[in-house]
Amino acid sequence: MKVALTYNLKKEESDKPADFCSEFDKEETVQAIAGALRSKGHSVDLVEVSSCNLFHHFHRNPVDIVFNIAEGKSGRCRESHIPAILDLLNIPYTGSNTFALALALDKTLTKKVLISEGIPTPDYQLFRQAETKLNPGLKFPLIVKPNREGSAKGINFNNVVFNKERLYEEINKVINVYQQEALVEEFIEGRELTVGILENGKTTIFPILEIDFSTCLESQEYFYSWRMKEFQGNVDLGLTPTFHCPARLDKEIENRVKETALRTHHAIGCFDISRTDIRLDKDNIPYVLEINPLPGLDPVESNFPMMAKAAGMKYEDLVGAILMSASGRRGLIG
Repeated sequence: MKVALTYNLKKEESDKPADFCSEFDKEETVQAIAGALRSKGHSVDLVEVSSCNLFHHFHRNPVDIVFNIAEGKSGRCRESHIPAILDLLNIPYTGSNTFALALALDKTLTKKVLISEGIPTPDYQLFRQAETKLNPGLKFPLIVKPNREGSAKGINFNNVVFNKERLYEEINKVINVYQQEALVEEFIEGRELTVGILENGKTTIFPILEIDFSTCLESQEYFYSWRMKEFQGNVDLGLTPTFHCPARLDKEIENRVKETALRTHHAIGCFDISRTDIRLDKDNIPYVLEINPLPGLDPVESNFPMMAKAAGMKYEDLVGAILMSASGRRGLIG
């Protein structure tokens, strides 16, 4: 098949926050995916979407399907931008549709769906203005996040707060810097887990990945913050988490976590792949923090390929399986 690979290339922008482009992909990731597709016999057209007119491009360069890892350009529904254009052009693509991508990027709307489905998620309050009074039912410690960002943007150890004064400092910062609502959640003390799901004719739940931050205490980054994701493995910064895949869980809790991730995948309406971030509380209840229908595919650093590898799947086979799942859904293969 002729495949277009759509992506945003990571680059620094001096007038933006340091984490502005953290969702975008490195050249090495793009080339790794392209190489995997070519190894499966497909021709690949690389399409960097940030400065490309996709309507003109695909009119001049027709393809059978798009392998989409693009995060879009800007705005609250940015991850839906490329799929929306592809839908309009009637071009098949990998991954979730516009609705699921827009929904999952909005953490509060996602939580409302989870609550309606009876899926545990931390109690929360959305702050559109910094002057809003705190719901007295919320218990400290709390964590403050931008409501519509991925890759832990806007989150560091300062975002976990233990009193109202610090809470409102962080709410103000999020609203002013990221120009969006601040989501305040009860911080779940416990093990951090992430669960990958692949649909390729059948549904596969990969071995659960446990991220142990006990080796990062000097950095004070004891959860998946932006710095932890961006500089993971940096010894000088103390950002050296330990990964356990499969996670150190007994079978009953493992099954409960996997079931929670699968229910979340279906509730949001994901296709092909998703990665659900979960924290276990002291009673081993799995609380869903968020779901990413467009998880990173860096072959070295990203969690999703790490879980696939633990399941015995080579990187080239993972990329091929994602493409074949979408091709099957769209009737390109029998």
